[in-house]
Amino acid sequence: MVWALAGVGLLLLAALAYWQLIIAEGTYLGPRVVTLMYNWAASAYEHIKQFDPGAEQWHLGLPLAKSLDLIPAPFVLDVGTGTGRLPRALLFQPRFRGRVVGVDLSRRMLDHAVRLNDPYAGRVTFVWQDAQTLPFQDDTFDAVTCLEVLEFTPDPEAVIEEMVRVLRPGGVLLTSNRIGPDAPFLPGKAFAPHAFHEILERLPLEDVKAQDWQIDYDLVWAIKRGTVAGGGVRPLPEVLRCPACGHSPLPMRDGAYRCTGCGRAYPVAQNGVVEMAERAHQRARG
Repeated sequence: MVWALAGVGLLLLAALAYWQLIIAEGTYLGPRVVTLMYNWAASAYEHIKQFDPGAEQWHLGLPLAKSLDLIPAPFVLDVGTGTGRLPRALLFQPRFRGRVVGVDLSRRMLDHAVRLNDPYAGRVTFVWQDAQTLPFQDDTFDAVTCLEVLEFTPDPEAVIEEMVRVLRPGGVLLTSNRIGPDAPFLPGKAFAPHAFHEILERLPLEDVKAQDWQIDYDLVWAIKRGTVAGGGVRPLPEVLRCPACGHSPLPMRDGAYRCTGCGRAYPVAQNGVVEMAERAHQRARG
C-alpha cells in the first residue's frame, strides 16, 4: 500500500513537473525561471522550432510588409523577439525599407538573434529588457509584433497594454493567441478566442481580426485608433525611455544611453545589444 501511494505521488509529481516546465515553460514559477529556461535552450532553439522560411515569409513577413506600404520607412518593434525570427522574415521583404527593434529578456537568445540577423545588421537593433516595461516613448512604432510570447509573461494583459502604448495611432498590432489543446492548462495566461478579442477591444484598437496560423496559435491583427500623424524611423536616443524613472530622451555618450533623470547608464554590448534589463545593472554593480 505504501509503495502504491509512493508510486502515485511520483506520477503526480512528474505530471506537475511536465506541466510547469514543458507546457507552461515555467511561467507560473516567475519570469526568472522562464528566462533561465530560454537561456539554457538558446543554442538549440532554432533547431527545436524548425522554422520554415517559406511559411515565415508567407504568414508573417509579406503581410506585415504590405500593411506598412504607405509608410516610406516604417519603424517596427518585435516584443519577445527571441532569436529574431520576425525581424528576419520582415527584413527579407524587398518592399520593406524600414528598421526593426527587437526586445527580449533572455540575453543568450539575443546573442543568437544578432548572429542570425547579421545580413540586416544596419537595420535591426536588439534590446535586453522586460516586455512588462517597454523602454520607449508613447506612439513610437508603426507596427508592434509579439509572437508565441504572451502566455509566458507574468501579466499578458499588461504586456498588451504596453504594446498599444508604444504603437502610434494608425499603427498595426500583430500578436498571437494560444488556442491549441494545451491552452486550457494555462489559466490566466492563455485566452479563448472570444475573450482575447474582448481584451483587445477594451483598448484603443479597431479592426481586430484573427486568422488561422498554427495548431497552437491564431494570428491576431488590429489597428490603433486615433488621429494618424507622422510615422517612420526615428533615432533611437530620441525614442528610448528609461525603464527605471520614465525619463526620455536618452542621449548616447561613451558607449551607453544615459538617463539625465536618474543617472542610470544603459551600455551597448560589443555585439550591439542595448542592455537595459535590471539584471544588467545588478551585474554592472557587482
